[in-house]
Amino acid sequence: MTSTTRSSAARSTSARSSSARSSSGRRSQRLRLVGSGALVAAGSVALALAAPAAASAHVTAAASTTAAGAYTVVTFSLAHGCEGSPTTGLTITIPDGINSVSPTVNPNWEVVKNEVALAEPITDSHGASVTERVSDVVYTAKTPLADGYRDTVSLQLQLPEDAAGETLAFPVLQTCETGSTAWDQPTVEGEDEPELPAPVVAVTAAEEGEGHHGAGSGSASHEDEETAAATTASSTSSAGGADVVARVLGVGGLVVGAVGVAVALASRRRGPKASA
Repeated sequence: MTSTTRSSAARSTSARSSSARSSSGRRSQRLRLVGSGALVAAGSVALALAAPAAASAHVTAAASTTAAGAYTVVTFSLAHGCEGSPTTGLTITIPDGINSVSPTVNPNWEVVKNEVALAEPITDSHGASVTERVSDVVYTAKTPLADGYRDTVSLQLQLPEDAAGETLAFPVLQTCETGSTAWDQPTVEGEDEPELPAPVVAVTAAEEGEGHHGAGSGSASHEDEETAAATTASSTSSAGGADVVARVLGVGGLVVGAVGVAVALASRRRGPKASA
């Protein structure tokens, strides 16, 4: 082999080596970009799923029926403390227009009803004169409810007959071992939800036959509402647990899927090794 031939072969070998190094560098860069993209996507999905969980960390109210004049059971739910501190008490303020309230007994809490004098006496459905109304209901935890654990308390009451189309707010003061949180900010339609919204019940139009118009109908109504209370508490508890599990599984599955896509793309772009 001549000197010229050897020099040409060396240059060709050097060019192939340089091309291989360049190709390898590009593949490594693509791998880094794909991996970073997968991690960003997985993180974004996790944050998106976590956002509803954070947003739902309020004291909420759910009514078994919302028809004006109807007897209903309003269930208040909480699953968090005051910035991590265990909950020791709940004070639920009763809106004007609701005079009689029957708290549902919860074995984890002691309960007291406070009353105030009415500006003017009223006559109830039994013909008796009523001079006071329940102003608030205070639940005191027998054992502080740790942050991250859920519980509910329920009140049976009659919605005002003239409140159709209105939204009734039930401000709640949550007392904790350290500090307290007042869930009392009004929610205004068309505006962003406040940081500490008061639990609300939106009252709908009255239904035929609703209300308390006699001893017989009153007894039947109370029995129906007690059944609704048990059903509401049970279903709400189950739904809360299932919701948390679903979110955890969803985040895990999406992260694994994103990593799998990254590996597949990297394998395709790497291609078969060049033969020696």
